[in-house]
Amino acid sequence: MRLLFVVQRYGREVAGGAEAACREFATRLASRGHEVEALTTCAVSYVDWANHYPPGVEILDGVTLHRLPVDHPRDNEVFGRFNSGVAWGSKPVPLYLQNQWMQEQGPYVSGLTSWLEDHAADFDIVIFFTYLYFTTWAGLPAAAGRAPTVLHPTAHDEPPFQLPIFDIMFRMPRAFVFLTEEEGVLVRRRMNVLRPSRVIGVGVDLDVPTDADPASFRAAFNLGDRPYLLFLGRVVPDKGTSELFDFFTCYKQRNPGPLALVFVGEAVVPMPDHPDVVVTGFVDDNVRHDALAGALALAQPSYFESFSMVLTEAWAHRRPALVQGRCAVLAGQARRSGGAIPYEGFAEFEAAVDML
Repeated sequence: MRLLFVVQRYGREVAGGAEAACREFATRLASRGHEVEALTTCAVSYVDWANHYPPGVEILDGVTLHRLPVDHPRDNEVFGRFNSGVAWGSKPVPLYLQNQWMQEQGPYVSGLTSWLEDHAADFDIVIFFTYLYFTTWAGLPAAAGRAPTVLHPTAHDEPPFQLPIFDIMFRMPRAFVFLTEEEGVLVRRRMNVLRPSRVIGVGVDLDVPTDADPASFRAAFNLGDRPYLLFLGRVVPDKGTSELFDFFTCYKQRNPGPLALVFVGEAVVPMPDHPDVVVTGFVDDNVRHDALAGALALAQPSYFESFSMVLTEAWAHRRPALVQGRCAVLAGQARRSGGAIPYEGFAEFEAAVDML
């Protein structure tokens, strides 16, 4: 089959769960003999969408990429005002403000719709990843009617998901692919739309590196032989990192000892200095595996998830996890797997850490 994936960012350097899932699906389908292409932008960072890769065509791991330039970087001061008023403010919000919010959020790519209008019919299926961004919001209407379309919404129970700007878009794909049962329930309840769908999750290789070296990770970040909780991902409040920091530092005040907390990932919002907290910044896959192999447990504090890929990575390393119990997706993954302890609030966090 000839398949086209449409996603806001694509590349080995891109840190993002939905983008990583898209690249995994595209790469593996290409390895099975399908003709796989991807339409994406030249951006590498979702913070500003600044063009990083050169526009044009390239081949990455058997997938043909079509990169379109973003018209302009995101002005985060302007977008911040729109986001606080439109997504997080009082409702209802006029549609023209929602449209402006979408353009300010980005990545705004004026050439996207014309590219899909010209080329979507050349593919057997056009597959969109993530409901939230302009690439899907504007791209789905351009492709619908020209080719069968599938949407991986990666939907979270978050304020933007409640905006009416997405109502029509969710009625355009021929089918949905969900990452968890809870995501499917959320979409059907919020959008009141029925389409063929399948819950397929995201795969993870169980043959984790046998040469993972926890001692190397400990030495690189001065951890010695201390036990540590590990957070993997973008260090931003939206992922629950600020709450995790507060819970952990409160735990250490009440329970002195050697336990440390390690944040591995891009520090979009810096963490306060603390003698028991280590922030590594972005690391390569080998270092990620070293960090997971030596962790006491993974900490996944996010309130907004459609599937947690880092949980499956931790379980492949036979590491348990602490997960945000107020996120239905994480609580469901914990319940079905038996591999994680959900917590709601500090008291349950403290008890879970004591148990571990």
